[in-house]
Amino acid sequence: MALRKFKPTSSGQRERVALVSVARKKINSPHKKLTTGTFCGHVGRSHGRVSTRHRQVGAKKLYRCIDFKRSKKNISAKVVNIEYDPNRGADIALIVYKDGEKSYILAPEDLKEGSFVVSGSNVEVEVGNCLPLSSIPLGLAVHNVELRPGAGGKLARGAGVSCYLMAKEGNFALLKMPSSEIRKVPVDCWATVGVLGNADLKNCKLGKAGRSRHLGRRPEVRGTAMHPDSHPHGGGEGRSPVGMPCPKTPWGKKAYGVRTRRKRNTATKYIISRRVK
Repeated sequence: MALRKFKPTSSGQRERVALVSVARKKINSPHKKLTTGTFCGHVGRSHGRVSTRHRQVGAKKLYRCIDFKRSKKNISAKVVNIEYDPNRGADIALIVYKDGEKSYILAPEDLKEGSFVVSGSNVEVEVGNCLPLSSIPLGLAVHNVELRPGAGGKLARGAGVSCYLMAKEGNFALLKMPSSEIRKVPVDCWATVGVLGNADLKNCKLGKAGRSRHLGRRPEVRGTAMHPDSHPHGGGEGRSPVGMPCPKTPWGKKAYGVRTRRKRNTATKYIISRRVK
């Protein structure tokens, strides 16, 4: 992956930094049988009124159906294309199995066109292969990790992220999450070997407000710039401070340093170490 800084030929190009993928092939359209339409006509609104701030419809796009379960076992598949997916930060790979079936999977960092991947309990531990945690050596980076056996991958699916297999204790494996949290996951859960690509996505700059609107984001206004009826930080003469012991949300609750996790969350018993603040 590489970052491209644009020449300042216009105001929108002056600060723009885009991600250039070497492995990604220019595809005019995705595989039609693996896509589905999504209705996004009421994003952020209910009965015409804004119900979720800073959201809008954005550009029209198709949803790519990703095989998070890697359900075809012990059948090798060839990587045909590495493609862009507008619904996620990481790239996706179009694979073709020996029996002719096609599917999309998340593309790890070192997966290239022409490579072969396979899913199974006794396959080689290589990038792109899917195995149960019990068959993966300690210290390896994995992504698309299941929380329950057979439920499909839920953890570590964003651009440039991965989990690290730290230990195995009985029926559980200890994984270090991208947030530095350490939690227990059943060893019967499946995971894919490797780190997801597009790690430099966090260093990109859109350059202009219009690109942000295409992604479905509406402008955000500072609370201190609002009327006091609209935000607790609002009001005052000129540039005035917050005027209270701690920052508040628009609804009057503390904004920073407050735990929001439910105390009765049943998954708390699987967390060994909480994430670093």
